[in-house]
Amino acid sequence: MARYLGSSCRLCRAEEEKLFLKGSRCYSTKCSMTRRSGLPGQHGQNRRKVSEYARQLRAKQKARRYYGVLEKQFRHYYDLALKFKEGKTGENMLSMLESRLDSVVYQLHWGQSKAHARQLVLHGHFLINEKRINIPSYLVQIGDIVSLSEKGKKSEPLRNLISSNLSQKPPKWIEFCDGEHFKAKKIFKPQMEDIGLEFDETLIVELFSK
Repeated sequence: MARYLGSSCRLCRAEEEKLFLKGSRCYSTKCSMTRRSGLPGQHGQNRRKVSEYARQLRAKQKARRYYGVLEKQFRHYYDLALKFKEGKTGENMLSMLESRLDSVVYQLHWGQSKAHARQLVLHGHFLINEKRINIPSYLVQIGDIVSLSEKGKKSEPLRNLISSNLSQKPPKWIEFCDGEHFKAKKIFKPQMEDIGLEFDETLIVELFSK
């Protein structure tokens, strides 16, 4: 499957905003956004003329890069959101992206970054309703319970990571089950204010609706 193999920090610099793609490094002095200013590339310091299309494209690229999905995948989420009978298309699209299993694992602080969370899912460390799921794009539904698999429980680095993040609270649309920090439940659909970054979803919809 095609995937981006370049520098994650380069993507943040391209968007001129931290996308928190490298976990704790993004909060340290080693972050490229802190050490280097300006856009990446030879002509990064040149002023860019921002057209309406450029604003729409940047909004789309920012969301796509934050969730780590390819262009075809991102368009697929937009097409699915168009079929919703309730709510706004852009908000429904971002809600689905936020409900991906790799994103849920990251929001629970069970992964250092979205890329790390995606890797953990691929390696079969998590269960959905007691069934092992190794598909990062799996959409977690309301009422679904996400928990560690036996393989995940035997992983000392993963258990240590979760234990070290016990003070970190998940977003309000996810809750831990019976106070157990290795099992969580999605209780309602994530809203725009529950997403870690601000997105202008109307620009994305305008771009795809042309």
